[in-house]
Amino acid sequence: MKNKIIIALFGISLLSNLSCTDLDEEVIDESLEGSGQAEAVSGAIAPAYGQIAWTWRHTNYYGLQLIPADEAILPYRGGTDWYDGGKFLEAHTHNISPSNDLVGSSWNELTKNISRTLSAIEVLKPLAEAGNTEAEGALNEMIALRAYLNMLTLDSWGIAFKKESSEEISQILRGQEAIDYIESELISVVDVINTQKGPGRITQAAVLGFLARLYLNAAVYRDPYGTPSFTNEDMDKVIAYTNEIINSGNFSFSPEYFDLFNDDNHDNPELIFAADQRGVMNNEHSRWAYWSLAGSWFPRPEFPSADGTDGPAITSDFYQTWVDAYGNVDPAEADARFYKKNQDIPEALQDLTGLSPLNDEDHYYCTAAEDFEIDRGIIRGIIWGPRKDENGSFYTCDGGYRIYPVKQTKGNGPDKDVGYVNHVLQVDFSNEGRRHANGYRTSKYQFSHTSPNGNNYSSVDLVLMRYAEIYLMRAEAKLRNGDNAGALADVNVVRTSRTARAPIPAALPAVDLETLYRERGFELYWEGFRRTDQIRFGHYEDSWTEKTDADVHHRLFPIPQDAIDGASNVSGYLEQNEGY
Repeated sequence: MKNKIIIALFGISLLSNLSCTDLDEEVIDESLEGSGQAEAVSGAIAPAYGQIAWTWRHTNYYGLQLIPADEAILPYRGGTDWYDGGKFLEAHTHNISPSNDLVGSSWNELTKNISRTLSAIEVLKPLAEAGNTEAEGALNEMIALRAYLNMLTLDSWGIAFKKESSEEISQILRGQEAIDYIESELISVVDVINTQKGPGRITQAAVLGFLARLYLNAAVYRDPYGTPSFTNEDMDKVIAYTNEIINSGNFSFSPEYFDLFNDDNHDNPELIFAADQRGVMNNEHSRWAYWSLAGSWFPRPEFPSADGTDGPAITSDFYQTWVDAYGNVDPAEADARFYKKNQDIPEALQDLTGLSPLNDEDHYYCTAAEDFEIDRGIIRGIIWGPRKDENGSFYTCDGGYRIYPVKQTKGNGPDKDVGYVNHVLQVDFSNEGRRHANGYRTSKYQFSHTSPNGNNYSSVDLVLMRYAEIYLMRAEAKLRNGDNAGALADVNVVRTSRTARAPIPAALPAVDLETLYRERGFELYWEGFRRTDQIRFGHYEDSWTEKTDADVHHRLFPIPQDAIDGASNVSGYLEQNEGY
């Protein structure tokens, strides 16, 4: 009976059904190194660290945070692509069933990640008690990582799992009990954990950041269906924890915003915590780069198989927040975070009047593969890239590849093979709005130049905590405590610190909660924060494109039915969340 419960609750390999062979996995995080006993320690923690990128996969926890928020929508493209049992349609409309596969896969991968931290803790604890300082340091990291992962389950399902031994069944905690448990885990290591091994390893700064996040959202976690009551005590803790990070002097803002999401971002001074992806296994991926991009677009001329997927687009509602902020000025001309132009299309080629893929054979410019880089940020209109001939090879030219307006080759729309990919604002579930090219796209992460195929073995770390978020958390806590001047100063530090390239956003003259909510959207878009922000700022029950649901119970996701069924032999052990 115990094994049945554990398997159902934690995917494929948690706790008492986890064998020692799980610790023999290949080290999949280049942050881990050493020999002898150090290798034994690395071998213990590698499965837990290595699972993080898979937990945050686009069809796992990342997708579960992105699609239900107002910033992204994933329609059934052309009636042929991305239906996937309706899981993304359900997620976006907040009409999610307990059997929804996006919920189920997210639960399984996240709880598997928790199980790997416990497995590592059980290996490391006796080594640490025997005086192995390397094991002691790694043990502190695993305790912090377990707390972080439990905070993700608390945020999405309203529960945390407490378990200290593989011989036990997890205790399920909710509300204040869950907050207290997660806080105690983080407090137990914050003063002794490493400070230098980041960002692919959990450092003291990351733990402080986790504590700040916990108390910024504590009012929601205590009462997930009510109106949050933000206390001065909670906000004071957020300020204290963020002050420690800021006053440490260990971090600074990246002058170029998009450098945060490039191949070499592992050493970016703004990163605090990230999934280390420097090319060890094909689990390390470019999915955060290619998921949104057009399936007809090939961002790396070296690799004819590296393309987009025509996945999610930004909603017109989220785009409108940029328009509302900058009025008559195009957001691309007002805020360097919105867009970075990398392609220098010759002026003589920019006019496409009378042209189509049927008559534009000579309408291209030539570039070397290593010099080709797609534009970044929010992508609108007609895009440019390499084009394939009838044999599937890219057209070449002297010194490189031909770069054309991208031909629409995907889907079944009237533009297929005869028109250009033209990203328009409209994207919805209608026949017109779900065409493959519809919707503005997000190109935040770079297609890795070190990848041998463009899609896997990415060297771009997945950013999970960075310095700008710390400032924005402190700004929000100050604002909720009535310190408007302090909040404004913090927000403006974030806005004006991207100095590498114009346009640098102008400093704001004033800030309120709605402005701060908007600013978090501009700085942190498509990084997995928006759903939580919408709940905390009271916007998750708003209406937006294809979403009208206003049921407060849908702030939390349903617990997968398989998990509940598996725990049914213990009455009341795992109960479904309200509203499902």
